[in-house]
Amino acid sequence: MQNPRLRPLRGRERKKVLLCLLRGVERNEFYVRIGGSGWRMHVTRGEMRKVAFANATWVFQIHFIVVRFVFLLLACLPMGSEFAARGAKDQVVSPGFVKEFEATQEDALRALHEVLEDQVIHGTYIFDKQTTLTGAVQVESTPLFEPWKGPGQVFYKIRKDAIAPRHFLDSADQGTIAVRYILTDLNFGRARLRIDAVYVEAAHKTPHPSDLTVEASEYKVFQDNLQAIQFAEQEAADAKRRRDSAELVQQTQTRQREDETTRLANAQSSAKDLQERVTALRHEVERRVKSPGADLKSAPFRAAANVKPLAAYTEVVIVILTPHWFGVETPEGQRGWLPAEELENLP
Repeated sequence: MQNPRLRPLRGRERKKVLLCLLRGVERNEFYVRIGGSGWRMHVTRGEMRKVAFANATWVFQIHFIVVRFVFLLLACLPMGSEFAARGAKDQVVSPGFVKEFEATQEDALRALHEVLEDQVIHGTYIFDKQTTLTGAVQVESTPLFEPWKGPGQVFYKIRKDAIAPRHFLDSADQGTIAVRYILTDLNFGRARLRIDAVYVEAAHKTPHPSDLTVEASEYKVFQDNLQAIQFAEQEAADAKRRRDSAELVQQTQTRQREDETTRLANAQSSAKDLQERVTALRHEVERRVKSPGADLKSAPFRAAANVKPLAAYTEVVIVILTPHWFGVETPEGQRGWLPAEELENLP
């Protein structure tokens, strides 16, 4: 048998030697039973120290290898988390909330801007006692959504530092809520609005899609704003129609009064013309007896019998004209003849 002192210690032998060293045994040598052969090995204190040192070195090497493996594993974890988060972020996290409605593009934009500027993320909250989540702001863009390449105008509203907001699936930790609005004009007075909402943790970049409560609530506010705008426009249109109708009635009445005034003026002018014509005719067919008066003759002769004497300035109507005598009719209806030189024109 070779020198048993060079035999490596195994199992219980090693534990026994190390236990003796740790207890600080004062004895200078030990007898260690070798396996189940019945042999015993005589080990001095110095040899035990060498054996213990060798075994401690081996244990240290094993520990060093384990520590390096654990360190490398921990070093790889952030990169793996980043890749996992990036992969999760690239996925479509929500089908979105889409609605079509009747409205002009101008009215839809006005209603949407009121939603963007109200500083509230509707349909979610953080604390049970405060069910309105304020502090939201409108932004031009956000990395929480992939760039939109489809038709329509895109708008964003975000709320930072939200803690496990409600109605986002498996939400936890602190992060940012982002809401995206895509407004598309469909022509013929119709439009389409798509709303997407997502919550992303700040630390792990884990996205949590909404259960569509946020999208539905945001659309409800948009719809209320749009209806209020359309109602106000309808009221304004009705008021304008009433004003236009009243103005039309007033213009019609004014035009009628003007027409009546014109007709009256024309009638008055016609009456005046008629009166002037009558006056002119009277001057043509009427005369008056000169002073001191004359006798109405029964024939155009001076020797004819007198019908009746006519006082000066008696007006008569000429019925017959001859060069020297006028057949006339008196105001009483009597007819006769008067010499032309005894009559004069009316003043």
